[in-house]
Order: sequence, then structure tokens, then C-alpha cells
Amino acid sequence: MEKKATTPAPAAKPAAAPKKSKGGLNPALVIPALFLIALAIYLFVLGSPDHFIDGDHEKGPKPGDYYGIVYKGGPIVPILMTCFLIVLVFTIERLITLSKASGSGNIDAFVRKIRSLLDKNQIDEAIRECDKQKGSVGNVIKAGLEKYKQLISETNLDKEQKLAALQKEIEEATTLEMPMLQKNLTIIATLASASTLLALLGTVIGMIKAFAALGTSGQPDSAALATGISEALINTALGIGTAAIATISYAYLNSRVDDLTYSIDEIGMSIQQNFAAHY
Repeated sequence: MEKKATTPAPAAKPAAAPKKSKGGLNPALVIPALFLIALAIYLFVLGSPDHFIDGDHEKGPKPGDYYGIVYKGGPIVPILMTCFLIVLVFTIERLITLSKASGSGNIDAFVRKIRSLLDKNQIDEAIRECDKQKGSVGNVIKAGLEKYKQLISETNLDKEQKLAALQKEIEEATTLEMPMLQKNLTIIATLASASTLLALLGTVIGMIKAFAALGTSGQPDSAALATGISEALINTALGIGTAAIATISYAYLNSRVDDLTYSIDEIGMSIQQNFAAHY
């Protein structure tokens, strides 16, 4: 009896690589929450009757009471306080994230160890070091080393094609890690300039009130004049202070990201050079 030829089942398609989560705090949720916190502080802490003469906001803050003085800065104050809280929260969040991305050990020592193992062509030992290090650098280098091992036994590609495939693997692994490293840095950078503009707006509003006090009836209202100038200066101080902190924070965090990226590029280049030398 003649047997029917069976058609081989089609090979299963490889599962798509899972999309890397950016991690970190969600600005859409955090920023409104911080605004509510800043508004509550402005109304119930700075605006507490204990900080004002006879508990009356209209009579002004008690002498030397800085809570009441800041409260008299006007409606721009809670917005500037929100900016400060955003910079503070996201700076702390980025520091924690970048610390985890660096891995469990010293990043410079890890780079030296991987390069040393590559010089000895000890690929398996280098992969184990990546497992110990973890973090973004360890993840990218491990992906490159695993592709390295796979290409060693690949016979359908020439040397140039293997090097191109290895470079592509490292670049793709780096691309998956970068959003997690750079997330929320744009917010800090934006607030570095936006805080100054908000402070300028508060300053202008205060000066408008001050000049309006000069034009009332024939006699200038010294109390209103002082209140307007005080409001202008309070907004200026809050805005410039927040902008300065945001600028310093962004510069430092961005340098940390650059250091991690440089470490990844350095080891990635070593992997490609090692492969080219041995295979």
C-alpha cells in the first residue's frame, strides 16, 4: 500500500520580543497630585491664620513670619511650589533609576573586567559577570555576548555579515534600554526655563499692583505699594531658586546617562573588535 507524502508542518514563528517598559513615575498622575499637595500647603500651612496679625490675611503677616510673607506672594506661589516639587520628586526618582541601571557593582570595574575576559576570549565567564552586574549596562552587554556565541557557529554568513549582525544586536539592546534612562529628564529641563518665566509673570503682577498703588488718589498707598513689591520679589526668589535647582539637576542626571551610554559603547566596541580578531 502506497503511503501518502505528508507535508511538513510550518515552523513556528519566533515570539516577538517583549517591549521594554520605560519604568519610572507617570507624569500624568504625579504632576496633578503634586499640584494638589502644593495648593494644600499654600492654603493651609502658609495661609494659616497663626501667621497673620489678628488671624486676618488683610492685615498682613506677623513681623518676621516667613510663612505669611510667602503666602502674600499671590496665586503664582502654589504654581512655583508645584514646579519645585516636580523637580525634587523626579530628581530623586531619576537618581534611584540610574543607580539601578548602573547595576550592583562599580561600573568602571565591570567594564575593565569584561574587556579583560574578552581579551582572553572567555565569553561564558563574561556572560556570568553580566548576570552578576545586572542593570542596563549588564543587560545590553549580555545580549551582545549571547549573539556573539550564536554567530560563532553560524556558517551561512561571512565575517562582514556576522559583524554587522553583532553590531545591530548591540544597537537594538541599547535602544531598548535608553528610554528608561532618559524618561522624565525632559520635564526637569523644561522646568529649568519655565520656572523663570513663571517667576517673571509673578514679578510683573506684583509690580502692576505696586504701580497701581502709586496712582490711587493723589497720595500713594504705602501699604499697597509694599505689598506689590513684596509679591514681585517673592515670586522672583521662588522661580529663580527652582530654576537653579532644575538646571543643576538636569546637568548632573544627563551626565550620568552619558556615562552609562559611554560604558555601553565602549564594551560594545570591544565585543566587535574581539570577534573580528578571533573569527
